Parts: sequence; C-alpha cells; structure tokens
Amino acid sequence: MSSQHAVIIGGSSGIGLATAAHLLEKGYRVTITGRDAEKLRVAAESLGGDVATIAMDASDLTGLAKTFETIGPLDHLVLALGGGNGGGPFATVDLADLKKGFEQKTMAHFACAQASLPHLSKEGSIIFVSAVSAQAAMPGTAGLGAINAAIAALAPILAAELKPIRVNCVSPGVVDTPWWDFLGEDQKGPTFAGFAARTPVGRVGRPEDIAQSIAFLIGNGFMSGHTLICDGGIRLGQ
Repeated sequence: MSSQHAVIIGGSSGIGLATAAHLLEKGYRVTITGRDAEKLRVAAESLGGDVATIAMDASDLTGLAKTFETIGPLDHLVLALGGGNGGGPFATVDLADLKKGFEQKTMAHFACAQASLPHLSKEGSIIFVSAVSAQAAMPGTAGLGAINAAIAALAPILAAELKPIRVNCVSPGVVDTPWWDFLGEDQKGPTFAGFAARTPVGRVGRPEDIAQSIAFLIGNGFMSGHTLICDGGIRLGQ
C-alpha cells in the first residue's frame, strides 16, 4: 500500500491522529491537516514515517481549492473534523450556535469532499466522520444529531453519484479524545464512567477503535454508501 496517499482533514489530534498512525503502520503515505501549524508539527513528530502536514482551516471555504492543489493527487480522503456547537435542549438551543455548528462541521465536510474531487483517484474513497448522535435518541442532542445526520446522509448519495469512487461514513460513539477537555479532569472521569455504564461493552471508546473502522472502509473495495456505527452499543439506550 506504499503507493496509496491518504489525506486526513483534522489529523492533528484525536481520531484523525489515531487514523494517521494506523494508516502509516499499514504502509500508506499520509498527509494530515489542521488549523494550528505548531500542533501539526508536534503531531507529525509523534507519528514519524511518511507523513506531511498542511495548515488549513477547513471552514474557510474560499481557500479549499488552492489547498487541495497544494496537496496534489490523493487516493483516500478522511474527514475527521470535530465540532461541538449546536448542543443543548431543543426548546432553548441557541440558533446562532446551531448555525455555527453546521458551518464548522457539515459545510466543511461537504466542501472539502467537493474540493478534493479533481485530485482524488477514481479507485479511491471518501470517509466522512459523523457521530452517534445521528442514530441515538439522546435528549439534548437535537442540534448535534441534525448536524451529524446531514453528514451521514451524504454517504449513500455520493456513493451513487461519484461512482466508482467509494464513499462511506463512520459514526463514533463517546470516544476519549481532546473534544471532551472542556469538562476538566474532575468532571471527565465521572462523565466517562456514566457513559461506560450505559454502554454494552463497558467502556468508552478510544481513538484507535475508530481508526480501525476508518481503515477497514478504506481497505475494503466492496464497501460503499455505508455508515459504520462504532459506538460500543451506546445507541441501544441500555
């Protein structure tokens, strides 16, 4: 697989960084992107191997075409962009915050995938990263669910429209990544313990769990138009 080039948008931490490490181990050439050039440098040093970095803001739609020209030919695009805007009870969710959530995640996924097309191999793939809020009926996540459901909806439509390019989506559950750092260490432990108790596998996810799912969809040439839910079963509402 050494000739295969995977580009991970949002690859400087969390799921994106774990995916980069996993693909490098499998012999892929990897490019990671992120908004913070220093954070990217540190991430690249931690990864080693055949990895390149591109500093970019995926929500800056006007600069995406130029960025993908800089990246050049690629075989697989992984969109591991996070976003926490749009959460809260439906009756009181801030609509401006919800709009920002769509702009920072849904629109960024959509626009990056579109901008990649002139450079993406016809034998390649696009992997969107949604979230289990799109599949689970969890009160207080109507906005997040709508944002992530919109992303998941792209997979079957684009799989049909962009064929033979394969398009899939991974929908993670609760995963221990820096996304949760807003809680602080005193809150994070009890919060994760609560989620683990509701999850049939008895724990929250690790970034490596999701990386394995993404790598499976990249490597399996018979998978297209699918959303792979990797959530430990938390959506079952135990």
